[in-house]
Amino acid sequence: MALYLVTGAAGFIGAALAASLLREGHEVVGADNLSTGFMQNVPAGVQFFHGDCGEAGLYNGVLPARPYDAVFHIAGQSSGEISFDDPVYDLRSNTVSVLHLLRFALDNGCRRFIYAGSMSVYGEQPDAPVREGAPCRPQSFYGVGKLASEHYLRLHEQYGMRSTSLRLFNVYGPGQNMINMRQGMVSIFMSMMLADGHIHIKGRPDRYRDFVYIDDVVRAFTACLTRRESEGGILNIGGSGRVTVGELADKITALSEKPVSVEYSGGTPGDVHGIYADISLARERLGYVPQVSPEEGLARMYAALKAGSAA
Repeated sequence: MALYLVTGAAGFIGAALAASLLREGHEVVGADNLSTGFMQNVPAGVQFFHGDCGEAGLYNGVLPARPYDAVFHIAGQSSGEISFDDPVYDLRSNTVSVLHLLRFALDNGCRRFIYAGSMSVYGEQPDAPVREGAPCRPQSFYGVGKLASEHYLRLHEQYGMRSTSLRLFNVYGPGQNMINMRQGMVSIFMSMMLADGHIHIKGRPDRYRDFVYIDDVVRAFTACLTRRESEGGILNIGGSGRVTVGELADKITALSEKPVSVEYSGGTPGDVHGIYADISLARERLGYVPQVSPEEGLARMYAALKAGSAA
């Protein structure tokens, strides 16, 4: 049995990862400031601590000083749009938190750090699968902070830290925050559809993204524990390949038992026209192969939402 620290354990990805680690028989310590996560998301069995990873106070006697086998840093402000509201908070949440956690890990003898990076570091790219070596020109404060964090991980290699950054593309699935209407394209569209049968989409339908189901993301994170070749690396974690926003809207509205109207108007600060992942490096170093198609993943998510509303 290993001991893992999972930040963001009350959030979408962190809770799913913590649950997976518990099922494998490991011990999990979790932390979350509950700004967008919920206590009911924290899996039973997690030793949970309420606190902000960007604040020094969390590490001064709140989080237990124990010999963690690895730190999974999932917590953070996760919206490019929201990062324009308060760039200083975004920096503290997504970059200062990394520095605090790296020091905490080193002080406790932990030399393995696995980070939830983001495709937002790339910015606008040509219409082709983007590779990890592509020039990074982030267009949001969120993307800038995520890229800076990867550089801090690299610099800490000199202290013996073995880190991996998984650049996540558009993650979706059951357990996603359906209240936050400024983060998560799939969750936003489904929430609108279920609320009033109308989806308002900011931007054009020919924009495109890469959508990856939560179970595939969790498998990528846990694979980092056993695949040593992932250490010191940056890896894209995509799933669907190139899917346009219009195609996504069609797939989602097809799930509804009632007619759904779709409106395209407005835009989002820092939004790129399109991006999708080349995952060949993750396949090579992690054995990562997405197992859930967009059709299956969306159907699972919709069924879970319907079951929850009927409960």
